[in-house]
Amino acid sequence: MPPGVLAQVLCHLPQMDDENLLVGCDSFADAGVYRVREDLALVQTVDFFTPVVDDPYLFGQVAAANSLSDVYAMGARPLTAMNIVCFPYKTLDVAVLGKILQGGADKIMEAGAVLVGGHSINDDEPKYGLAVTGIIHPQNLITNSCARPGDSLILTKPLGSGLILTAAKAEMDGPGELEAVIRAMAELNREASEAMQSVGVNAATDITGFGLLGHAREIALSSKVSIELSFGSIPLFTGALQAASMGLVPGGAYANREYVAEGLEIAEAIGEREIDVLCDPQTSGGLLIAVPPEKEKKLTAQLENRGVLAAVIGKVLPGRPGIIKVMP
Repeated sequence: MPPGVLAQVLCHLPQMDDENLLVGCDSFADAGVYRVREDLALVQTVDFFTPVVDDPYLFGQVAAANSLSDVYAMGARPLTAMNIVCFPYKTLDVAVLGKILQGGADKIMEAGAVLVGGHSINDDEPKYGLAVTGIIHPQNLITNSCARPGDSLILTKPLGSGLILTAAKAEMDGPGELEAVIRAMAELNREASEAMQSVGVNAATDITGFGLLGHAREIALSSKVSIELSFGSIPLFTGALQAASMGLVPGGAYANREYVAEGLEIAEAIGEREIDVLCDPQTSGGLLIAVPPEKEKKLTAQLENRGVLAAVIGKVLPGRPGIIKVMP
């Protein structure tokens, strides 16, 4: 659902008044957080979607990695997971569902979590994802609301997965482009999460359906800061800019652009295709981390030692909350 529409709906929900609710649905946070004792909080999230790749096993892996990502974005450890399944069992071989669930189960085990059940319904189009519960010490919680002016912004996966997936559906992707995107989407954000917990960072979020600009705007609004991004420093999947140039842009990118339009300041050198990439809805994207400048090198070294991309793509600035400046 487009972020602007979602915001219109969520604003009407009643305020939850509970001293142990550390993060609720009245924020831009990645997951809900509930304290069960002084040294333990539950991190809870849910996500599911229609297939983004043809191979059912790989779809299960990608969907599970995407669902687990919100827990990692808050620095938590996933503990349990439950399957959410919509499947047309009367018209599609249930063996397909078996492969989807196997892909998800393997990714859950890779994360060190436990599959404890789930729920399924008959539906015209397959959908799959997880409800995930993680754990964290409340003092170690990382949210998207504590970025500070001067922080460096680090991205841990390339952008452009939605563009490449759209190009692949039109059979206009280049050799190896789709395979690279699938590998990245199926990769857990566990190593990046553990690295930022080890170093100590101010804020983080994962880049998913709202695109880089949408999630950066949520950091800026929640933290009451502005953000400056350097497009030339942002890692892109091979073929992403080409797909944008050909108009192979997923519909969600236009909704994301509308969402960020009010606070977006674009340098003259930045064209339409660059903004399309920045608004491109990602599936199981990387983490966007706000780290104090004195810890930047330590964090990038930790990420790289763990085999994780560590691209410094911008900085946090003082100024009107929610402003995103895009520079060359």
